[in-house]
Amino acid sequence: MSSSGTSSPLSLRAFDWRLRFGLLSLVWGFSFLFMKVGTESFAPLQVTLGRLLFGTAVVAVAMAVKRERLPRGAWTWVHLAVAGFLLNALPFSLFAFSELTIPSSLAGICNATSPLWGMALSLVALSEDRPTRRRVAGLGIGFLGVLTVLGVWQGFHGLDVTGTALALLASLSYPIGWIYVRRTLAGSSHSHLSLTGAQLLLATLQLAVVTPLFTSVPSSFPALALLAVVALGVLGTGLAFLIQYDLVAEVGPTTAQMVTYFTPVIATAAGVALLGESLSWSTPVGAVIVLAGAALTQARPKTATGGTNATDGVGATAATTADGGTTGAITTDDTAAEPPHRSRVRQKATT
Repeated sequence: MSSSGTSSPLSLRAFDWRLRFGLLSLVWGFSFLFMKVGTESFAPLQVTLGRLLFGTAVVAVAMAVKRERLPRGAWTWVHLAVAGFLLNALPFSLFAFSELTIPSSLAGICNATSPLWGMALSLVALSEDRPTRRRVAGLGIGFLGVLTVLGVWQGFHGLDVTGTALALLASLSYPIGWIYVRRTLAGSSHSHLSLTGAQLLLATLQLAVVTPLFTSVPSSFPALALLAVVALGVLGTGLAFLIQYDLVAEVGPTTAQMVTYFTPVIATAAGVALLGESLSWSTPVGAVIVLAGAALTQARPKTATGGTNATDGVGATAATTADGGTTGAITTDDTAAEPPHRSRVRQKATT
């Protein structure tokens, strides 16, 4: 994929990058609240399908503006189908199901463990990724933070184990998808916008097939829940994609990836303030420990010249996002949502 410093097809650079950074943090943080509101009236699979439909529509508009075409090649589409499942359909659905029984704030914090899973998996699956003492320490600290959030000393009292496990599995799905994409689509001649559009389209089709088999048509469409699903797709999956790539292209991946640390904070604040979710002392304390561990795992080894180690590859954005905080869209960039210890090359940037 060609390198370029150009902005996204729907450029937002008329606004200061700090404003866009703040907007991206808010959008990804509120995505967990949107999912919670949506699942109060619709089935989790329906919420995910709606999210993908609206998110794909936004990316399709961006592709039309830039006159991008969908990629060609049977194997490319096969790999994109797997990527769409691991980076979009599966984690988005798991987070939606998890929020049936756990607070949106806890789901947001679980999402922050994705870099920890990513480092642990990359040490096994990516032979060129050598561990350092700092990153191994970060991994241990991060999982200590997870145990703190879960209140392990209380025997998980008052915690829905199933819902929490689903949220953690969702965060694990992202790095599995990132590694798969790195191994199969690195060096693709197609633009990242084209690949992402195809990936989201395939994820949408997967949900369109599965959802009718396990859910029935909603008897009503409450305005608030419907608006939450639309916002989740348009903002959390579509607009967030465009904002993120503008940020990566303008201020670089190191600054752009800092949004990861604001997402769980905003998710927690939104859940407590707007949904009245309860918050014990262990949740914010554990979240801080998780983020500290994630920061250490993202430390980059120095080269002999004093710079950071660089390796080529394709990564993935992280809605969440999200899940809720990641979009799981393919990119050739050093994106905020890809575990930064795997992402090295700053290339052409446009959820």
